[in-house]
Amino acid sequence: MSRLAAVDVGTNSVLLLVAERGDDGVLRPVREEAEITRLGRGVDRSGVLSAEGLETTLEVLGRFAEMARRSGARALVVTATSAARDASNGAEFLARARERTGATVEILAGDEEARLSYLAVAQDFAADAGEAGLLAIDVGGGSTEFVHGRGRTVLFRKSLDIGSVRLTERSVRSDPPTEVDQEAVRGAVRDALRTLPAFPPEVRVVGVAGTVTSLFAIAHRVEPYDAARVHGSWLSLTEVAAVRGQLCALPLNVRRALPGMQPRRADVLPTGALLFETALQHLGAKGAWVSDRGLRWGVLLDRWESLG
Repeated sequence: MSRLAAVDVGTNSVLLLVAERGDDGVLRPVREEAEITRLGRGVDRSGVLSAEGLETTLEVLGRFAEMARRSGARALVVTATSAARDASNGAEFLARARERTGATVEILAGDEEARLSYLAVAQDFAADAGEAGLLAIDVGGGSTEFVHGRGRTVLFRKSLDIGSVRLTERSVRSDPPTEVDQEAVRGAVRDALRTLPAFPPEVRVVGVAGTVTSLFAIAHRVEPYDAARVHGSWLSLTEVAAVRGQLCALPLNVRRALPGMQPRRADVLPTGALLFETALQHLGAKGAWVSDRGLRWGVLLDRWESLG
């Protein structure tokens, strides 16, 4: 089988997927890697990618591109999202990333990011969704995408400028976050969510990306992280609230050591938990199914015929 690779460069993390596709059309992972590089550190305030974030991200991109080649990938697709969209020096990042990887980096518009994330969710969760369909919530560092669809058909999509890194930098002044900090995050999320339409009450909610998988891993003490235990599992609103309460009560050095925690995510995960909890409450949802397969999976599903 031919193999393809995708790298998703987000505000907070860089993710690699090398996959092959069987005759049934289902993607199967050959290699997955993830590094938190914080490309979007300070972008919301300064409008530029920091030198530290750039260098760290470019180093990881070079390593991931080499891993993809050693794994037999015939093509590599590199996409970038919120931080690269917003930064005035995004062109510098694109040029240097091409030098490191040999691939042209595509900066995805928010709506396109939402569509591609939904493709990955639909592959694994659409069959049991029913007439009300799926609602994918992709919580990122700089933005969060809401996508409602039925089967592989997208009915609504929107990217909101709320994310764990962006809201932490805007609203959190203390460690651990005070009640005032927490309410500032909730207020920003509620304001953004007012722009969404009403979704069917029976819609199947799926949470995507590192914030949601981390909340599940902490709630269920998944240490070391095991995608097979996380992907496709149910995370209740009660569990989200319990983990949020724990995260917001502990200082950073203690949060980093929690079972299931990625240490470099510990500074922004309290905000991510507040964001996801507030979104579930807004929707009237009792919880969400958890997807470990986000944008990078959707990119390969979308591009396979043209690249493979």
